[in-house]
Amino acid sequence: MNYSTIGSPKETGPQARSADLRGLFHELNNQLSVILAHAELIESKAPDAAQRARALQVITAALEAMTVARTIRDHAGA
Repeated sequence: MNYSTIGSPKETGPQARSADLRGLFHELNNQLSVILAHAELIESKAPDAAQRARALQVITAALEAMTVARTIRDHAGA
């Protein structure tokens, strides 16, 4: 996705902005999913409880961020 076009004069109105927002939320969710997958892998291979706990903190934060992104998307009507 080309983020430099967001907010550009080429937009035709609310529908174009909504499509741009949907795309951005999709990309954000994809990146958070990658973070989540890596954290889960780290947790599963962690050699000790301390490292598992750190990975679990990242997992929890990624899941919370996904929830926040979904809430923002819903409020934005995207």
